[in-house]
Amino acid sequence: MSENLDRLYRAAQLYYEQGATQAEIAHQLQVSRPSVSRILAEARAAGIVEIRVHKPTTGPVDELRRQLIDRLSLDAVYIAPGNQSTHLGVALASGTRQALGQANLQPGDVLLIASGETTYALAQQHLGEFAGIIVAPTVGGQAEPDPWHQTNEVVRMFTATSGGYPHYLFAPALPSLALYSALQDDPGYQIIRKDWSSAKAALIGVGAPALSRKSISQSVPRDHPSLARSVGDVCLAFFDQDGTEVTFPGNDRMTRIPAETLRSVPTRIAAAAGVNKVRSIAVAARSGWFNILVTDEVTARAINEAP
Repeated sequence: MSENLDRLYRAAQLYYEQGATQAEIAHQLQVSRPSVSRILAEARAAGIVEIRVHKPTTGPVDELRRQLIDRLSLDAVYIAPGNQSTHLGVALASGTRQALGQANLQPGDVLLIASGETTYALAQQHLGEFAGIIVAPTVGGQAEPDPWHQTNEVVRMFTATSGGYPHYLFAPALPSLALYSALQDDPGYQIIRKDWSSAKAALIGVGAPALSRKSISQSVPRDHPSLARSVGDVCLAFFDQDGTEVTFPGNDRMTRIPAETLRSVPTRIAAAAGVNKVRSIAVAARSGWFNILVTDEVTARAINEAP
């Protein structure tokens, strides 16, 4: 890629995907602010940027939002238009940014973030200004082959894009007995546990049924019979249709935030979309895993119309 095309791409990525202002782009690219508008126009002309226009929906989204709040007993719902299951980061960023803004986090507060493809995609977007805010993982994930299951990487990307002070958890999701025992006295792990208990907000995903997923943490024994009853998970806590947690060998030593601790976090934002997650989202909401939902219109309508 030529130097000029590389600059066009970088400007477009900052503006359209990360939500950076033209002033911020000018500073990063070391150009004048008026030049940014010209660069963005060139990026569109070169085909680097494709702008999609969505036809207005036939039903009022505000009414759908109210219905979901009542149906799932939530505090708030943010809905992106149409079907965004293949554009999770860009499409859900606006609602996630609003939800995080409503949390009114202050320097020194703790924001938790989970692993998963949705949170990984969102961590690459500009979700606000989090200078002075501690950002910590909800689960272990060291040595996972997929980057979205490497929770430290999700935290690192979030703080690199939106600011904040990262705390890292250097442990796998399912440690050996010896490592699990050693972790209890590890100063770094004790800091993470303190983060969990003092957090003011959490950004999590909702996993689809375990047996239907193409990507899952390698620590999870997918072939164990109990996982067949799973309709979803939050922070690697798998639950059945009634919201009861399903267990498997090693479940008691999983490196993850305890369910009761997560439920006590004041602002719990779940970002999830896709009709394959309709039941997962509904059960997780009714079980108190989150109190704010960021999703798309297709998923929202499917949840609302489900029996």
